Amino acid sequence: MTKRKKRPKDGGPYVGTAVFCDRVLQERDGVLSLIRIVDRFTVPVAPGQESAPIQVFAAIMLKAGFIRGQYKLTIRHRPPSGTVAPDLVIPVLFEGEDRGVGINAQMNLGGLEEGLHWFDLILEGQRLTSMPLRVIHQPAVLRASTSPA
Repeated sequence: MTKRKKRPKDGGPYVGTAVFCDRVLQERDGVLSLIRIVDRFTVPVAPGQESAPIQVFAAIMLKAGFIRGQYKLTIRHRPPSGTVAPDLVIPVLFEGEDRGVGINAQMNLGGLEEGLHWFDLILEGQRLTSMPLRVIHQPAVLRASTSPA
């Protein structure tokens, strides 16, 4: 059994950014540009089929505050149906004060059910924040094939 690290009740970490976006650009100087921040997707769904996969980046920036050391950040997906989805666990290192952690996770989310999905950011068992993502299913238009007469 692993011993859970204690976080200070006050003083960090602080959530600077926690959003979904189409792309994340990282410049030579390390500065990030978040392109097309999104919180909803309309996806085509053909009758009897799953929805098309959604490719999105989770851009997360945390500032340490008073905490230092190695921690585990968990991204927990809570779909509208309440089914359990596997957690994504990311090791992070906090160096204290204004030093932070930047996570740029490309996610390929396939077959998402319609409705409001929540992605919780959990550090050592404590939820820092939650990121919403609404999925709207739109019936796919099936085109009739025509053959030359």
